[in-house]
Amino acid sequence: MEALRDNPLEADGVAALQVKGNFMFDPAKHPDFLGAILGTGVVREKVGDILVQGEAGAQILVDPELVEHFEMSLVQVRTVPVETRRIPLSELSVRPPRVEEMSSVEASMRLDAIASAGFRVSRSKMGDLIKAGDVRLNWRTASKTALEVKAGDVISCSGKGRLEVRSVETTKKEKFLVTLMRYI
Repeated sequence: MEALRDNPLEADGVAALQVKGNFMFDPAKHPDFLGAILGTGVVREKVGDILVQGEAGAQILVDPELVEHFEMSLVQVRTVPVETRRIPLSELSVRPPRVEEMSSVEASMRLDAIASAGFRVSRSKMGDLIKAGDVRLNWRTASKTALEVKAGDVISCSGKGRLEVRSVETTKKEKFLVTLMRYI
């Protein structure tokens, strides 16, 4: 936090940028901003989170060395001309995540069973998603449907969101009562 007091515009190697434009008639999403950023010649590893703000544009966390580069070269996202400027980290507007808590009774703690309950898709479809490499368990790509899940694990699925396994209890009939928190 000492670095933040010394320079409110950056802390521990992170700087924030505001990308403003009129996106009312041509709305841009996360991939549009990411494409425009990578189109300036910067590698993905130098760019952090992109916080899309609807019609107002986006806020981007980047390596401080690249701030001037983005201020000069990030001038358009999709068909919308944009203005890019550095902002203090305290001005970042981070929305609280939308969450949904749910419970499910499952016969096993297999990844495909828990993920299908949390994402509300059939177990066979979840199996296909796992085999396709679209599901991650604790930020590592899961390739086997039979992986065991435990309390505290995080399951994410491309295009569907993220699940956190909050608690696991055993019922009288030796099944598992699983409490999940889904980040939408």
